[in-house]
Amino acid sequence: MSDNSGNGAGFDFEITLDGAKVGVRRGESLYEVSERHRKEIPTLCYDPRLEAFGACRLCIVELEGARNPVASCTTRAEPGMRMTTRSARLDMHRRVLMEMLASENRDTDVDPLSGYASQEMAVLLDRYDARTGRFAGARSGRSRPDDDNPFILRDYDNCISCYRCVRVCAEQEGDYAISIMNRGFDTQITTEFEGLLGDSACTFCGQCIQTCPTGALADIKALANADVPGETEKTRTVCPYCGVGCSVDLLSRGDTLIGVQPAMDGPANEGALCVKGQFAFDFVQHPDRLAYPMVRGEDGELHETDWDTALDRAAAGFTAAVENHGRHSVYGVASGRAPHEAAYMMQRFIRGAFGTNQIDNCSRA
Repeated sequence: MSDNSGNGAGFDFEITLDGAKVGVRRGESLYEVSERHRKEIPTLCYDPRLEAFGACRLCIVELEGARNPVASCTTRAEPGMRMTTRSARLDMHRRVLMEMLASENRDTDVDPLSGYASQEMAVLLDRYDARTGRFAGARSGRSRPDDDNPFILRDYDNCISCYRCVRVCAEQEGDYAISIMNRGFDTQITTEFEGLLGDSACTFCGQCIQTCPTGALADIKALANADVPGETEKTRTVCPYCGVGCSVDLLSRGDTLIGVQPAMDGPANEGALCVKGQFAFDFVQHPDRLAYPMVRGEDGELHETDWDTALDRAAAGFTAAVENHGRHSVYGVASGRAPHEAAYMMQRFIRGAFGTNQIDNCSRA
């Protein structure tokens, strides 16, 4: 059985994957080849944006001629390899590993609002029927409830030391705010001098939250909305804060925005966000946000009105300013939260209607 694997199809050589010959591009790992052919190989330390690490050992596969199973994420495919991704032996290994990981965690189930990848461990526990509790004992995690930052929950009692948070902070963000201390059972995720995130190099981008597979690092602001009734819906949109155009998924229940997650397939950001894009969504439902037009009455107070009245009042004000003080008396400042089309219309309004180049954008500062 062949799978369009000849060199003419853009492949460099062939291997045998679960009995079928498949094409391989030079440099691909066994895991990448298996993923491309939709083989369900479990992993907890793997993030496609990061260098393969091989820590969790869940992605092991059997290679013909090899004494022991090998980690597929760190093993490069070589011509002629014969690989098996599923067998009774592999399932036994994976189940025992999951049982041991579960014994380390205070919670094997966490709220999905914790983060994008927060359900990965729970899904695998169910897949391998690993909620046995037979390895229950001491736990190595030590949480930081004293860290009062408003964004990131540091619940290390649920940490499995996959190091995805450490690696995404270093490899993707270049911040190196998160590190590892001690070894073996005493391993801990920490910051420099074991301090608070606010005192570290952390920029609160939220990358560590979204890659954590257990909810050990979680989104405080989203979890604060856990009691909002209704089913959680995701809506794909673009972050309004700057011109990069990062794709985000808005989490909502009914008419309430409860959180933001980065779009891992976003062409501009590929799962990354800044602190504003990740956490600064309070303005959407802030009680001080205007929900209808208002004009100032003769009593000096603002009063609710309709759009026609408000727009007529604004036009009269602009006209009076130009007649009394000249065209340069008008200055426009566009909002960084407005879409690009609105910013374009704003500059056209100032330049075309008033004949002045006095237009700026608050994002520039």
